[in-house]
Amino acid sequence: MTQAHYQVTGYGEGGVGDVNDYWVVETVGGVTGEKIRTVASLIRLRHVTMGCYLHSHSIQLPKWGWEQLEVTCNPRAGDKNSLWNVEGNINEKLPMVSFEFYKPSFLSKFLEAHIVMAESNNNMKPKEGEVTSRPWHWPLNIQGQLFSGGDYRVYLLGNPVIFWGSDVLILVFLSITAAKLMAEQRGVSLADITGLLNRFVSAGLWLLLGWALHYLPFYLMGRVLYFHHYFPALLFCCMLGGTVLEFCIRVLTIFVHPSLKGVFYHSAVVLVLAVLIGSFIVFQPLAYGMTGLKADSPDSPYHSMKWLSYWDI
Repeated sequence: MTQAHYQVTGYGEGGVGDVNDYWVVETVGGVTGEKIRTVASLIRLRHVTMGCYLHSHSIQLPKWGWEQLEVTCNPRAGDKNSLWNVEGNINEKLPMVSFEFYKPSFLSKFLEAHIVMAESNNNMKPKEGEVTSRPWHWPLNIQGQLFSGGDYRVYLLGNPVIFWGSDVLILVFLSITAAKLMAEQRGVSLADITGLLNRFVSAGLWLLLGWALHYLPFYLMGRVLYFHHYFPALLFCCMLGGTVLEFCIRVLTIFVHPSLKGVFYHSAVVLVLAVLIGSFIVFQPLAYGMTGLKADSPDSPYHSMKWLSYWDI
């Protein structure tokens, strides 16, 4: 509850109250006596006695407040949440006006829609008892998200081989890129792999940028965050990981005897695929759901899947 504002309540009997019922309507940017237009005019409601302004908050109250928005009287006149407008009115003495009169331009609608979406998104808060996560949890696959409990459990958790492997490969890419820049600064010749290295770094930087743009902005958000918010960034992370593996295999192939290059390359690719398929087989209950004992029990068929104590499998 806001302590710096005054309380606003509805009271009275039979429509009769007292002097605290009176508010002054002020038009923002207007003058005294100016007509108020529906939708278009911004107004403030100033309490006659207290001099404060009717204020609506953008954050929902918890369950004990029925998840409604708190309405108070704000001593500050400049707060944007103290601005109101009239959506419509019914009066037989007033002529009906076409909605085309209020139709905004495309640019106005575009800007307003994105501002409202950003504000609404940023004000989303966790419900009581809800399990949430922070952005730094996601690449480390520290904490999943329980979608359903009981006899049939669905627990959203990443394949640790994919998640942790992708994290390591990002570090490998950054190390290779840094080594390339240092070699160029020192005039070291990389004639055998220059073309391959340039294509690798160029493609990798674009994928790294895609990962960063889909992941880093979450550190600036005040809204409630969940594990699945990382999934768009994970796609770029996996593509970057595949690019790094492809580059490393091709570089290693250079040092193999010409007669064995094909065998070595295809064997390395098969090994990578085998690891990926094997990890899916081990962790496939995460995709299809689980029944029976939880992984905490040694008798549970999922006990071997619980690599971290944080996982509520």
